Amino acid sequence: MTTYRAFEVTGNRTFRLVDRELADPAPNQVRLRVQYCGICHSDVLAVEGLRAHPEQPIIPGHEIIGAIDAVGPGVTAWHVGQRVGVGFLAGHCGECDPCRRGDFVNCRNQQQTGTTTDGGYAEFAYARTSGLVRIPDDLPPAEAAPLLCAGLTTFTALQQVGARPGALVAVQGIGGLGHLAVQYARSLGYRVAAIARGTEKESLARQLGAHHYIDSNGEDIADALQHLGGAAAVIATASSGSSMSPLVAGLAPRGKLMVVGAAPDPIQAQTAELIFGTRTIQGHLTGTPIENEDNLAFSAANGIKPLIETFPLAEAPKAYEHMLSGRARFRAVLDAAA
Repeated sequence: MTTYRAFEVTGNRTFRLVDRELADPAPNQVRLRVQYCGICHSDVLAVEGLRAHPEQPIIPGHEIIGAIDAVGPGVTAWHVGQRVGVGFLAGHCGECDPCRRGDFVNCRNQQQTGTTTDGGYAEFAYARTSGLVRIPDDLPPAEAAPLLCAGLTTFTALQQVGARPGALVAVQGIGGLGHLAVQYARSLGYRVAAIARGTEKESLARQLGAHHYIDSNGEDIADALQHLGGAAAVIATASSGSSMSPLVAGLAPRGKLMVVGAAPDPIQAQTAELIFGTRTIQGHLTGTPIENEDNLAFSAANGIKPLIETFPLAEAPKAYEHMLSGRARFRAVLDAAA
């Protein structure tokens, strides 16, 4: 092969299927033949023109599963044929101040897969070796793809909670992030409360592991959480700041509102709610490649799986629209070979 198919996007939601020239990987980089790529809500940064230069074409997608097809100069720890993944963070530099202090997530020279550097809506992709994730053999690749971002984000957010086993942890929003967060929280030994609008998702939430269900349309969320003893943490996954605001009053003393859902509107909190009870609001962004390997191993050991719908690569724009509409149950995944 000398070319490969890829979907480029420019401007606002302008997709174009193109043939790209197949190139050798750069130093400390690998080329991988994409098998599957999950579609994440964060893809809006590229597709909706929310990046720095939307007039320049970019290939979206940052939940990439594939096999290494070629390695660049200087690559010694990775080999052709190895199954790997690439998440939202495209590989830390190892030289900036945050990297030198071990804070690889906040590397100042790290690109974002599918937003500032080409991603996985394609037959091939390129990645820094510092951004690669080893994929366990017992994880089906289509199911592993969403775990690289949605899974990692919620898993590492829960690790920031620091609560005792059996403590109440709530998950707001039973969607692409939330349906995984419920499974992780249950497997980590927490008492889990699922929060969603309406009663339609109650049965699913309980099947995923929730001990309690709170209908935010019919109940006061804070009162419901306090009736259960107060939440040690709430994992807020909805893309709405206004829906997160009432959650603070439902926290137990020293409770944390862990914000993983990106929203266009602000979160509002009463200062007294924060001061009395020593409560905190904390943002959380994904994790490192080695933490992603921990995440995948934990998922495989505990049977944590995303609910997915697969689409052929040729239907990438349709799959993206399906995700954006909120109708996906719960993660859309592209099959690059279909």
